[in-house]
Amino acid sequence: MLSKESKIRVLENFYSLDYIFFGKPLKKVESCCLGLVEEYINVKGALLAIMVEMYKLVEHSPKPLTEKISTKVFTANAKRYAKYARESAQKIVTTEKAKQNIKEQLKRNLSENKNVNVPKMVEGLIREKAFKLAVDHLLIARTIAESKGVSKMNEWTGKLLEDSYKILRDSVVESALTILDDGGKDI
Repeated sequence: MLSKESKIRVLENFYSLDYIFFGKPLKKVESCCLGLVEEYINVKGALLAIMVEMYKLVEHSPKPLTEKISTKVFTANAKRYAKYARESAQKIVTTEKAKQNIKEQLKRNLSENKNVNVPKMVEGLIREKAFKLAVDHLLIARTIAESKGVSKMNEWTGKLLEDSYKILRDSVVESALTILDDGGKDI
């Protein structure tokens, strides 16, 4: 059973993901296709369901709340956590290791398809990498910092959750990028 604080963290993360990708709540994002938005919401929900299981496994125990959480505080927290995650991702994506990783991915992509707009592909790869890092920072780094049994992630169940997390994280990033490319405001 999750604590009240862990449940609040799940909800904060649900809204923080929108701020990471779109810079605003999903309801304010324009998209020509409702199906894209539905897919994004479904994948985001599945990702957070994996996070709930991860919270249970690692004994997630954030600081107890001492005050009542209002919608205004809740929204401000979601924005703040998303901003911090994006800033952290931006710092990481500019490292030499990240640049090398992006170059390797670019080479793989070019070997598969030579008729491609290289600058646009590079921009897309950087953007995708940054979003993945921001999501990891928001969800995983905070979980590690707020949990007692992180070593349980090395067990079979933990590895299964981690693999599921990575698949769903990649899918939610792909869905968000599709919405942005479809007509959502490019941030």
